[in-house]
Amino acid sequence: MPLPESKNLPVVDEANASEEVTQLYAKFRETFGRPNVPGILKCFATHPPLLEHMMGLAETVLFCDGALGRANKELISTFVSSQNHCKYCADSHGSSLRANGGSAEQLAAATTCDLHSASLTPAQRSLLAFAQKITEDSSAISAQDMEGLRDCGWTDLQIAEAIHITALFACFNRVVNAFGLPSQGLLGPAEEHLKTPPAFGPALILHRGGRR
Repeated sequence: MPLPESKNLPVVDEANASEEVTQLYAKFRETFGRPNVPGILKCFATHPPLLEHMMGLAETVLFCDGALGRANKELISTFVSSQNHCKYCADSHGSSLRANGGSAEQLAAATTCDLHSASLTPAQRSLLAFAQKITEDSSAISAQDMEGLRDCGWTDLQIAEAIHITALFACFNRVVNAFGLPSQGLLGPAEEHLKTPPAFGPALILHRGGRR
């Protein structure tokens, strides 16, 4: 007997989806070229208009280069998800980080929230420290934080995008954890939550302005 997709609250699986949700699942497959609908979307499918908006966010904010570049977005997503103890999202976006050029060492730094890792550039450390501060106490963010990020080469548009990604994962992580989605096991045993993984794969390199 297959295990349930969520342990706390049922998600909308395809067998029980309404016609509206079924059409949205089909749109997801067409847009993203993925055969399986991820569990997080099945959480949002309890309210179809929310599912549609979340799919739009995924297409236009998360899974595109934008101002930060895809790899930096995945670095933030993995780091914040690990900070929020969300194994499902940390696993998913950690896998995407590796697929988008992040090294094994950067994956380890993100999943252990290690801001001192030698795999991170000074610009990346500043951005992840900023994401950490937003997650822990967004009311403490000040103009000085923005100046510090600018001094590290980040543009205002990139800073804004980092805020959006961090805040979105504050939502995603809590929805996933509350529904009870387990880790998808996308990271191999040798990569998951290791502080000193083997060195392989290309490093994520930043050029001027914080871009890859």
